[in-house]
Amino acid sequence: MSVITPLDRVREHVQKFDTNLEPIVYEEALKTSDEAAQALGVDVAQIAKSILFRSNDAYGLFVAAGDIRIHPKQVKKCLGGKKPKMASPEEVLQVTGFQVGAVCPFALLQEVPIFIDESLQRFDTVYTAAGIPESLLPVSYSKLLDMTKGVSINAAAPE
Repeated sequence: MSVITPLDRVREHVQKFDTNLEPIVYEEALKTSDEAAQALGVDVAQIAKSILFRSNDAYGLFVAAGDIRIHPKQVKKCLGGKKPKMASPEEVLQVTGFQVGAVCPFALLQEVPIFIDESLQRFDTVYTAAGIPESLLPVSYSKLLDMTKGVSINAAAPE
């Protein structure tokens, strides 16, 4: 029985939307947004970070440009509950099927709401993690919304 890797899960999901999309795979792990930006020769803002938050028993995945800080009030507004916090690495792996640092915003193990920050719209192409630390996926903002069935929000606004 063959085991489907996180990268394979991402590839399968992407192919349903665009057969021309293919993750970029590097020899070495890209441990930070800065390392990913350097490898690609782009601004760190073009690296889409995916962060899983938990509020009570509800999870939500927030995707934002590498230069944006996701405001806690926006997380609370989207997830409800009292005091949302970032999910633990164990929770991230359990819910998404990806390890921290390689969380792809789609092809998740569990269905959770996905919130895509408007900050990513300023770029023709953004790069999401693609399931393993050595990979990135170049994608447009509109395609990212489509592939994730995500909701567009202003994650940085305190509101």
